[in-house]
Amino acid sequence: MRFAVIGDVHSNIFALDSVLKDIENKQVDFIISTGDLVGYMPFPNEVIEKIRASRILVIQGNHDKVIAQAAEVSDELIRNMSDVEVQKSASAAFTNWVITKENRAYLRNLPRQLRISSGRLKVLLVHGSPRMIGEYLYEDIEKLTELSKEVEEDIIICGHTHKPYHQIIDNKHFINAGSVGKPKHGSSQATYVIVTIEGDTVKSDIIEVNYEIESIIEAIKANPMIADELIPMLKRGL
Repeated sequence: MRFAVIGDVHSNIFALDSVLKDIENKQVDFIISTGDLVGYMPFPNEVIEKIRASRILVIQGNHDKVIAQAAEVSDELIRNMSDVEVQKSASAAFTNWVITKENRAYLRNLPRQLRISSGRLKVLLVHGSPRMIGEYLYEDIEKLTELSKEVEEDIIICGHTHKPYHQIIDNKHFINAGSVGKPKHGSSQATYVIVTIEGDTVKSDIIEVNYEIESIIEAIKANPMIADELIPMLKRGL
């Protein structure tokens, strides 16, 4: 079994397009996503529609959950909000304002976790951790060791931290796909992971992809509802 893992696209359609194009050449069986399709950037509907058209298996991220459960935002409410209110909370006001009913329903119906298997090996896909959607799983040996005793799956794939890694603790593989749309690994490049399972052997390749970062920067500048403070973060991978 060989599959690609993407995550934390955060409404960055330019990064998503480049990553999916790169995956086309990797001969994978399927693509899965650790969630957080929306939040921060200006293109929530475009990202969701691209994900759906590409038949990607997706679980719900914490930002997806917020938008899924939120009420629709009226034009009047937006007009009465200050710039600070509009731009805070990962651009939630903008996302709630523009997202279609169909796409909100899609986010609402996403599963919290996904389980697949390859031979004797079991795979668990989560956004944050198996315990909580918003728990961060960094390369913290102590926390991963603790968690390895709580889960029965052999491979735990997560996102949320925006930092890719592959750690093996007590014969359990913890794999983080990093972030397509808002990377925090010290580089502007989008990241995703290719996971290859052959028998009892698990291999991961962390892939970095250049994308049209100037296009997303210009889109942010042109949209008063999106905070310009995102621009240096994108450029530096912070």
